[in-house]
Amino acid sequence: MSIILKNAEQQAKMRIASRLAAEVLEYLAPNVKVGVTTEELNQLAHDYMTQVQGTIPATLGYHGYPKSICTSLNHVVCHGIPNDKKLKKGDIINIDVTVIKDGFHGDTSQMFIMDDAKPFAHRICQVAYECLWQGIDQVKPNASLYDVAKAIEMHAHAHHCSVVRDYCGHGIGQEFHESPQVLHYAAEELKDIILKPGMTFTIEPMINLGKHDVKLLGDNWTVVTKDRKLSAQWEHTLLVTPDGVEVLTLRQGEQRPTFN
Repeated sequence: MSIILKNAEQQAKMRIASRLAAEVLEYLAPNVKVGVTTEELNQLAHDYMTQVQGTIPATLGYHGYPKSICTSLNHVVCHGIPNDKKLKKGDIINIDVTVIKDGFHGDTSQMFIMDDAKPFAHRICQVAYECLWQGIDQVKPNASLYDVAKAIEMHAHAHHCSVVRDYCGHGIGQEFHESPQVLHYAAEELKDIILKPGMTFTIEPMINLGKHDVKLLGDNWTVVTKDRKLSAQWEHTLLVTPDGVEVLTLRQGEQRPTFN
């Protein structure tokens, strides 16, 4: 499948869908706390999307996925299914939201850290966030996805963390997952994918405190680290502009990190 360059009208629709996805995370944020179940967060998100925003939860029913958001806790890398387990002190959790508005998708995720989390839990969340932005900083016309992936990988390795290789970012638009695949490690084939204005895609590095190896659980969705060490992930939907990049899913008050 070829890469779809979005025209001005399509870009405008992507901006709207992406802003709405970010608003779901903003709405959920005060509710992500010790004692709340991930199923309760799923219901809050579903109701907000369908009743307030008038959006469609893209994950619900997608290839059989049963919920309206993904909730990936501690050593869960991605695609965690909301359930009746309560958040507890020390937990970290990724909430991944994708909405459909007027036929276009907006996709974003955020880490949340519960009270009394260990310093290493804070560290993996911070390193993963920095990896996301190291990748975003490379996005501009005539750069390649290799530049993006190399920046992410170098930053993770410099902080003694690993990059998951089995799952990746993706083109996005009228389809949830379009070309290209956005790998977060420096694979040679990425050198051939040159960024052009009008491209829309996600960067969503999954960064592990231990090794990069993962396994899929029996529900055929939940992905965990093989060594059961913590994993963290952040995601933004991006638009390549004539002079750089527009972060379409930027949250209110979100700040680009400063790097050591």
